[in-house]
Amino acid sequence: MEKIRLHDKEFTIFLSPAEIQDAVSDMAAKINNDLVGKYPLFLGILNGSFMFTADLLKKINIDCSVSFIKLASYRGARTTGTVKELIGLDEDLGGRTVVILEDIVDTGTTLQSLVSRLRELNPLEVRIATLLLKPGAFSGGIHLDYVGMEIPNDFIVGYGLDYDQLGRNFEGIYKIAAGGVTEPDPAAQAGSNEKQ
Repeated sequence: MEKIRLHDKEFTIFLSPAEIQDAVSDMAAKINNDLVGKYPLFLGILNGSFMFTADLLKKINIDCSVSFIKLASYRGARTTGTVKELIGLDEDLGGRTVVILEDIVDTGTTLQSLVSRLRELNPLEVRIATLLLKPGAFSGGIHLDYVGMEIPNDFIVGYGLDYDQLGRNFEGIYKIAAGGVTEPDPAAQAGSNEKQ
C-alpha cells in the first residue's frame, strides 16, 4: 500500500518491507560476527520493537536468549524521561552481554535511563541495537552499537510503530503525508514516537 489512513491522519510509504529487511539482515550479520561465543541476551522493548525483534532473531545464528520488557516512565500522557520500572524483567543479567533492541531512537533520554538501570544489575556489557535513528532529535549521551537506518525527524508509523495504537501491524513504514496535514497531537502519540 502506498497510502494509509489512521484516525484523522494520512500517511504515505516511507520504507518498504524489502528495505527494512535489508537493514535488519545487515545488523544481524554484524551482531553474529561481534558476539560469537558470548551467549547474548536480546532484550526487546515493548510495544514498538516486537516486529523488529522477531525479524532480527530469525537471522541470528549464534547461541542467545531473548526476553521482553516494558518501560514505565510516564506521568499522565507525557514521558518523564526517567524509567520508573522495568516490567517483565525476570532474567539474571549478572555477567551477561545484554543487547537492547529498540524500534526507534529519537532523543535517547529514556534509553539512557534504561541503560543506567540495567547496569545496576551487573551485566558484562550492555549494547544497543536500533532499527531507526533520528539524528536530528538525538541528544547523544549513549553509544548506539548497531543502527539500521538514519531517518529524518518525521512522524512515522508501521512495523511496530503506532499513532494512538493504530498502525503497528503494517509491514512497511509510513510517514505523515505532506500538505495540509498537521502534526499529530503529542498527547495522542502513544508508543515509540514519543517515548524516546
